[in-house]
Amino acid sequence: MTPDSALVDRVVASPNHGERPDGRVPDLIILHYTGMVSGEAAIERLTDPASSVSAHYVVEEDGRILQLVPEMRRAWHAGVSFWQGSQDLNSRSMGIEIVNPGHEHGYRPFPDVQMRVVIELCRDCGERWSIPPVGILAHSDIAPARKEDPGELFPWDQLFRAGIGHWVEPALSSGGRFLMQGDRGQPVEAYQGLLAAYGYGVSIDGIFGDETRLATVAFQRHFRPQRLDGVADAGVIATLHKLLVSR
Repeated sequence: MTPDSALVDRVVASPNHGERPDGRVPDLIILHYTGMVSGEAAIERLTDPASSVSAHYVVEEDGRILQLVPEMRRAWHAGVSFWQGSQDLNSRSMGIEIVNPGHEHGYRPFPDVQMRVVIELCRDCGERWSIPPVGILAHSDIAPARKEDPGELFPWDQLFRAGIGHWVEPALSSGGRFLMQGDRGQPVEAYQGLLAAYGYGVSIDGIFGDETRLATVAFQRHFRPQRLDGVADAGVIATLHKLLVSR
């Protein structure tokens, strides 16, 4: 396999991929953490035919980039997911796995050298495929009920300052009205409408249940990581409004 990017240090071909249907090309980049005890263990799993998982790229903690699947092929990284009305996100995305033990194995900050390379890789892929800033997402954004990665320590603000992704300075809550699990009514419905307008998979039914709470936590992980409580306080709602206006 010939690398698609000049940034690639090594190719480790995974058999776990297929065709993108109907001539689809990637318009999303999904960022993951590996969530395993080591990068070696993650690469072994991502290239094991029995695992049925893969990604296009892996970025090691020391900044080395490995390519596992050609960009034109459909890697198996998103799983059951949803964004902006689409469920088959593997067909329209590229997956980048960032080596980090994750919440189950000692979650820690991402090294600066690793982040510099992630930024370079996202810029390279985004420019070649004309992927918009709003198309660079967390795995937790597209699968809030299942996934936490790349997590609240991932520096989305650093990426944004480098011209990668969509982000705004979060509005911190200063009290006032908030919405939380168990609430019902038109204010909940309006909040769900904002989440859905941005892309999250929530039902607009006026019931603040698990689905809405988990989507709120995912939003907080990405855009307001100072508090991960699943409560739609004034800061969460104001940040969401700012994002929608600035798209």
